[in-house]
Amino acid sequence: MCIKKIKLKDNINMKQNKNVNSKFLKLVLYLSAFIPMYALLFVKFIVEIINNNLSFNILNSLMLLTLVILTTFSGVSMLIIFKRKMLKTQTIKIKSFSNTTDQHFLSYFSLFVLFALTFELEKISMALIFVFILTMIGFVYIKNNLYYINPFFNILGYSFYDVTAIDENGKETKLKIFYKGKLEENKTYNALVGTSNFIILEG
Repeated sequence: MCIKKIKLKDNINMKQNKNVNSKFLKLVLYLSAFIPMYALLFVKFIVEIINNNLSFNILNSLMLLTLVILTTFSGVSMLIIFKRKMLKTQTIKIKSFSNTTDQHFLSYFSLFVLFALTFELEKISMALIFVFILTMIGFVYIKNNLYYINPFFNILGYSFYDVTAIDENGKETKLKIFYKGKLEENKTYNALVGTSNFIILEG
């Protein structure tokens, strides 16, 4: 009886850890998508301060610190995820594919430019709106599994593809993947699977 309770407790802990890892991964994928925007806003702040248009008051210092923390947390977390191999590995064979990078990158990048050029984060009201919008976009992004929309990976040289592939069980499946280079039909690749809508191909 005691052994059964211990096993049951271990199973519950394993499920909880798996759930925590999944939530952590989804949060990091969302935050990493905005790394280019954090950089644009940071540069904007620094340029305005150098030109004496802004001063190092509490709000400006807090916003700069927040941008640095978000960038560092997102970047370091992604490195940890890949280094510790937190992504599942599968083998898939590409049957057909379509490069759809331009359909997602330009619309998302325009959002970055809008934030960087029009949002005066040195004002408390605009800073609060900025946080609210990021939170709202994050809710929609995570709830609808929009992890394939990630300009950060596009900037790193990855293209985004809609793919029809054959999985390890011989079943045909449709996937959304990132790949650095040009895919080839009827070729087998190693797939690093984060979520159903975030897969990176190797090889």
